[in-house]
Amino acid sequence: MAAVAKNLRAEAEDGEPQQNAVPGLESQRWQIENGEDGRERPLRAGESWFLVEQRWYKQWEVYVQGGDKDSSTFPGCVSNAKLFEDEVNWHLKKGLVEGEDYVLLPAAAWHYLVSWYGLKHGQPPIERKVVELRGICKVEVYPVELLLVQHSDMETPHTAQFSHTDSIGEVLRTAREQFLVSPQEETRLWVRNAEGSFERLCNTRVTVLDAALKSGQLVVMETRSKDGTWPSKQPRAVSATSKEDENFQGQPGICGLTNLGNTCFMNSALQCLSNVPQLTEYFLKNRYLEELNFCNPLGMKGEIAEAYADLVKQAWSGHHRSIVPNVFKTKVGHFASQFLGYQQHDSQELLSFLLDGLHEDLNRVKKKEYVELCDAAGRPDHEVAQEAWQNHKRRNDSVIVDTFHGLFKSTLVCPDCGNVSVTFDPFCYLSVPLPVSHKRVMEVFFVSMDPRRKPEQHRLVVPKKGKISDLCVALAKHTGVSPERMMVADVFSHRFYKIYQLEESLSSILDRDDIFIYEVSGRSSITENTKEDVVLPIYLRERTPARDYNNSYYGLMLFGHPLLVSVPRDRLSWDALYHILLYRLSRYVTKPSSDDEDDGDEKADTEGKNGIPKPGNGGAAGSAQDPVPEQAGPSSGVAGGSRALADNSPGPSHWPQRARRKHLFTLQTVNSNGTSDRSNLNEDTQAQPYIAIDWEPEMKKRYYDEVEAEGYVKHECVRYVLKKAPVRLQECIELFTTVETLEKENPWYCPSCKQHQLATKKLDLWALPETLIIHLKRFSYTKFSREKLDTLVEFPIRDLDFSEFVIKPQNESAPELYKYDLIAVSNHYGGMRDGHYTTFACNKDSGQWHYFDDNSVSPVTENQIESKAAYVLFYQRQDVARRLQPKPQQGSSDPPESPACDSPPKPELMDIN
Repeated sequence: MAAVAKNLRAEAEDGEPQQNAVPGLESQRWQIENGEDGRERPLRAGESWFLVEQRWYKQWEVYVQGGDKDSSTFPGCVSNAKLFEDEVNWHLKKGLVEGEDYVLLPAAAWHYLVSWYGLKHGQPPIERKVVELRGICKVEVYPVELLLVQHSDMETPHTAQFSHTDSIGEVLRTAREQFLVSPQEETRLWVRNAEGSFERLCNTRVTVLDAALKSGQLVVMETRSKDGTWPSKQPRAVSATSKEDENFQGQPGICGLTNLGNTCFMNSALQCLSNVPQLTEYFLKNRYLEELNFCNPLGMKGEIAEAYADLVKQAWSGHHRSIVPNVFKTKVGHFASQFLGYQQHDSQELLSFLLDGLHEDLNRVKKKEYVELCDAAGRPDHEVAQEAWQNHKRRNDSVIVDTFHGLFKSTLVCPDCGNVSVTFDPFCYLSVPLPVSHKRVMEVFFVSMDPRRKPEQHRLVVPKKGKISDLCVALAKHTGVSPERMMVADVFSHRFYKIYQLEESLSSILDRDDIFIYEVSGRSSITENTKEDVVLPIYLRERTPARDYNNSYYGLMLFGHPLLVSVPRDRLSWDALYHILLYRLSRYVTKPSSDDEDDGDEKADTEGKNGIPKPGNGGAAGSAQDPVPEQAGPSSGVAGGSRALADNSPGPSHWPQRARRKHLFTLQTVNSNGTSDRSNLNEDTQAQPYIAIDWEPEMKKRYYDEVEAEGYVKHECVRYVLKKAPVRLQECIELFTTVETLEKENPWYCPSCKQHQLATKKLDLWALPETLIIHLKRFSYTKFSREKLDTLVEFPIRDLDFSEFVIKPQNESAPELYKYDLIAVSNHYGGMRDGHYTTFACNKDSGQWHYFDDNSVSPVTENQIESKAAYVLFYQRQDVARRLQPKPQQGSSDPPESPACDSPPKPELMDIN
């Protein structure tokens, strides 16, 4: 029997029925039904089975069971005519049922039957694959029939059949073959859903079943344009500018990015990253397509990687002067809510997010295993470092790790027990501190007690962590006034925002604050029981008519600079205070003339018998000659006090005294804001009284010189330009690797002491990446202040040598492993709350440096790159640079001169976002 089966297999392979070699009917029945290749054997995934019409098969069974070769029950050639809808396209009928309409035979059994009986002329065999779906093998009688079309020709579909287990990549390969797409062109697929809209088939590794594709669905193949864009992303209405740029051909990579509104930070980060050669080549050569990770829970489903790839391909197509990164901006905002909207952000923060997002979207590790971090425990450094890096790669393996990740050595020492903990940790960039000066420059205005002297502007150098007393001591060196005779105040909106005590910290004063330092004869407040002079805060207010129903209401508006005035405690009266203030204001308040005084005599009759103007709610000064009661109304603001006579009032002795002097202003006690009157001190006996000088508009116009009042002079110290000494980048790196003590907010748990300790910590560089990103920490944040350090950091364009910083045993025969060349710089111009980001970058193809300012790009020379604006530096290791970058041709002429780093962008031309 085995010999018979062997002969049948040989005949089946020939494909032609050979009557003289056909076995007996019983042998046929056994071979087809029960043999090792018969229809009763189990299904195996991937093999082919064939459909045979049920009617023909039943006829064959009757024939072989009869045992007579010459019987009239001979079935004839194998025919599946009843299974087809027509004999043109040979489409299988819908709804066929196994056992009723057809039987299934394995490939060998099918070929035996065809070799013995032949196949009806013209009929194709109905071959179907065995697939394993959810652990069960079955013959896929009805594969998925998809209609394939090109994006450029949606009206000409091509029908193709696919198994449910075929990948979307197989569908894409079939479409590319059908439409004759060259291997260099990039394509992607869309499918039309039941609602009529199109969805991307992003993951080419999933199966047709998992993608939920059904027979009859339209699948569109889209081919990327030469300019790097996708036709589906182009707007239907093309502007005139776009038409002009259709045939533009420029240097690849020399392409600006449109500012969408405060997105210069994003543009700067993208331009830097786009000019990292090996990363850009990775995207341009489509290597990212095979590594897109759509199932990483830490990733962005491949969307960030695809959006970035689109930008790179457009920028490096050479067909754009500038591109609009709105799709990328939308994707970033979707996955990182802090970048939603159009607020200004930090280019380094976006860069950190982007590198992490690209890493997770392109992570080759599909399922991350749990890895336990181990301490050195006395083992050799090289062994611990190797273990740490292998553990890192077990969970993180991507082009970002290959390009940007290095290894730190972290050493912690317990201050109590001396326990040493050594770990090795990966890093993506170095955030290096700048050497910070312990001094601070502050600008203040000094107000002398001498009314003839204008306020002086001073520039003082004080300890950064000093006190208010240090500020007074520094000013005393310029003025000769003792620090004990000074009071410091923050003036804001014509009032005292705060009056400082000597022991308060200078850190509470911001650079933008207006600080006034007043000369006083004492420091006592009116509530203190001392013999020292009393210091009174003085505000200036003007009465302004406000519209009311009866037009009788008067508003009061603050103006000018407030004063701190020393008043002898034994002369605390409204009359004495009036003359003291008149003397202090004498530089810009004109004394009344004789005619003015006569006018005052006539007007005095309307003021009341004691010479106090009525509109001030009793807050006027009494007559200089007439004895009047001390209280000048319910809001005198002076507790007790003796009568103040004319000869007690301060002021120039040559000012004439008349029986009825005209009063230029009235006085009123107010609160610290100067906005409401206080009837008397009993409301708050501990509160410092504030005095307001209230002016009538007409009197202010006649006697108050606003120009003179606002005048000030600059002390010679202001003319000095305080230059900050530049620092070398190597100094910043040394500072980064310096031993430091942990802060109270971030203690370390010592496993030996079993408690949290303020341990000493030291970071060392063990292994450096191909591309090293160095972030200069220019922005400083404290509890009271934020500042930007505009120190010039001198960094080399070539040959930055890290051999002195890397502690791993070095390969002396390969010094290029520790030397780096600069390839890009992210710049920040301006201050903390407003500023502008730009980029210097070296083109990987030409070796030429360019300056990227949003959509503007211009060539620059190397001596223009170093500036105080440098914020993030990109360095390429020399061995990688030699492998990837062609050297620029010798003798090439320098590019056209463009603004130097210190000048671009010039302040008057700079676009502040």
